[in-house]
Amino acid sequence: MWSDLTNLIYSAYEQFQFLPLFIEIALAFIFIAIFATIIAYSVILFKRWKGYVDDKRMAFIRPKIEEMITEQVLINEKLEQVPVDEIEFDPAALNDQIYRKGWVRQVIIEVLIQYRKNFRGDVGELLRKLYLDMNLTKDSYEKMKSVKWEKKIKAVVELTQMDVQISDVTILPLTNSTNPSLRAAARNAYIQLSKNEPFKFFDIATEPILPWDQLELFKIITTTKDIAIPNFSRWVSYSTNKSVVSFCLKLIAHYDQQSAIPAVMELLNNKDHYFRADAINCLGKLSAEVAEDRLIRIYNTQPLICQLEILKAIGRIASGRNLEFLKQEFMFSSNFDVRMNAARSLIKHNTPASRALIDEIKDTTYDENRLIISHCQNPLIK
Repeated sequence: MWSDLTNLIYSAYEQFQFLPLFIEIALAFIFIAIFATIIAYSVILFKRWKGYVDDKRMAFIRPKIEEMITEQVLINEKLEQVPVDEIEFDPAALNDQIYRKGWVRQVIIEVLIQYRKNFRGDVGELLRKLYLDMNLTKDSYEKMKSVKWEKKIKAVVELTQMDVQISDVTILPLTNSTNPSLRAAARNAYIQLSKNEPFKFFDIATEPILPWDQLELFKIITTTKDIAIPNFSRWVSYSTNKSVVSFCLKLIAHYDQQSAIPAVMELLNNKDHYFRADAINCLGKLSAEVAEDRLIRIYNTQPLICQLEILKAIGRIASGRNLEFLKQEFMFSSNFDVRMNAARSLIKHNTPASRALIDEIKDTTYDENRLIISHCQNPLIK
């Protein structure tokens, strides 16, 4: 049988050699296409079969897990009688043989995280205790050792959600990972878990903090309870990572760190005009009156982005010393954005002198400028 098959293949190969070249090429492409189609369909069928098996397993195990969590945590009668740390779970319920399987333990972790997002207080702490008592931390720490960044992210998220400490030796290198997703997850985790120096990773950061990451970090920093807020001017002065400095400027403005004003003013000498614009924006939000005269002096040497920030800053500082400057920019600038921001800053002063100046401008200027002022005075338009 095998000899017949071998002879058939050899005969077909000999006949193939005598075919014209274009037919040989066509047949080769046909065989490749058939082979690729078989592989593609095999992969699709395997994934569908695996998905079907996973769904069946999940339909079986998830109700058991939820029932166990409900009995041990949600309707635990001891919860209202003794402190969470002193509550003991039923060993028989936790030591079921099926809970020793790796994929089942992963499902338990995911369900616990889902429940903990919805429950706070003692119930949330008891969910965490169940996670610890079942030694699920071991599973999460094992994923931290994986070479796959997806598993590392999963581990970081699990430990963070369950408020389990990760050593600096393990987490700090990840905050500077070249993988953006892993880097962001590690930074978020470090801020939430570190009790003493939650911003230590700023010192070693060489990779940028991307704009979306800055939004996430800002949300975490401003909503985390009892977080130790440092003076962010230290990174403004010494960090060589521009994204770290830019982010620190936002935090300085948010926490109104007046002591940081000298460090922020030093950035006005920076060659990067985007950097200067961020610094000017920060000074305005800090209402740094000490910086106002310098902003006026450098105004004519700055690109448009910095000029607009200076106009906004004068409106936020609202000392009243530069109303005439704002009037001149509004009346004589050919740039619409400059005129718009000058008008807004005049209106923001909201003093008798500024109101009188606005009335004077309305009486002497042309229709477009009057329309700009009316637009800026409308409280419904931001």
